[in-house]
Amino acid sequence: MKATAFLIGLVISLTPYFSKAEEITVHPGESINAAIQKATPGDLIRVLPGTYADKGILINKPVILLGIDHPVLEGEHKYEIITITSSHVIIEGFTLQHSGYSSMNDLAAIRLKNVSHIAIRNNRLINNFFGIYCQHADSSFISGNQISSEGESELGTGNGIHAWKSDHLVIANNNITGHRDGIYFEFVTRSVIKSNNSSKNIRYGLHFMFSHSDTYVNNIFNNNGAGVAVMYSHHVVMVGNEFRENWGSASYGILMKDITDSRAQGNLFYRNTAAVHLEGSNRIQINHNRFLQNGYAIILQASCDNNHIDNNNFLGNSFDLATNGSLVLNYFYNNYWDKYEGYDLNRNGTGDVPYRPLSIYTMIIERNATAMMLFRSPIVSLLERAEKILPGMTPEKLKDEFPRMKPLPL
Repeated sequence: MKATAFLIGLVISLTPYFSKAEEITVHPGESINAAIQKATPGDLIRVLPGTYADKGILINKPVILLGIDHPVLEGEHKYEIITITSSHVIIEGFTLQHSGYSSMNDLAAIRLKNVSHIAIRNNRLINNFFGIYCQHADSSFISGNQISSEGESELGTGNGIHAWKSDHLVIANNNITGHRDGIYFEFVTRSVIKSNNSSKNIRYGLHFMFSHSDTYVNNIFNNNGAGVAVMYSHHVVMVGNEFRENWGSASYGILMKDITDSRAQGNLFYRNTAAVHLEGSNRIQINHNRFLQNGYAIILQASCDNNHIDNNNFLGNSFDLATNGSLVLNYFYNNYWDKYEGYDLNRNGTGDVPYRPLSIYTMIIERNATAMMLFRSPIVSLLERAEKILPGMTPEKLKDEFPRMKPLPL
């Protein structure tokens, strides 16, 4: 809905220029920069198939730059390919490749600089340092782009979509792979990340820093160094996403570090080292999610307070819960746990005895990681069975008072 509203607004914003708009065609061997300088606000610049190396294209007036059959804009590993300094610009249908690399400057295939109402649609960005860089951008739309790189280290490549000090962005239906972070937000507010596929990125599929009141929905984060990191932010909504195959010694589906007043709902966590890692985070609603075959379903540090974990399915996880403290300030209720062995005498669908998701073996591993060598050994099975009969080491209040007997239909 927000994306559609933006496109309507973009068309309306260009309407004053349409009455005097002209169409300019650029042929191979001609200069795109020269066509832009010739154009008047609102003109359509059609770029025919071919390879163009303008050594940096500057768009400093409201125009539509349309590629026919994906003409190639070549950065020669030296230049920023397109820099946009005017509001009300559309760029669609190009292949942009081989932007410059610099350890001092964040060179990009496309840079938005102090602008608003920009649309970047249906482009192919190949082996650039940064893909699309939004710098003080407002009310802009990035959709349908294929953004790929062959980065081998965090220093050797930038982010696929990088946004800094921006507001009201819509980032939708992009496919991003091989970058440092697939999508990076720093000081970005009131923006939407929707239906993107961010996979095989070196660090994070999506990374938030100091970004508030944002929403990411229906995205897939697959096989990244780690899925998503949300850090030092508040009022973040995380709904309907898939976190898959994010494996590694320090990997997770979502890291929530020092965030508050946020919601993770209706997500799928499948085969991650740790599905959700919470540290210093408060007032988070985690509900109606599926935790399937993860190493740890939830790692909940003692620095967290007043988080509600309810109405989730926990299936096939090696460990449902881990924590590094004994103080219980968070709430578990109405979840389905496949390890629950209780009974339901009154047949109301809720177990008659509480479920304790924290095992004594998990607490031992927290203190001594080498104890993982005993995983699935007979001695561990005996230890956990004894703790269930006579609980004494696990925190008394860390329990689900109302465990469900059957999985929720999520």
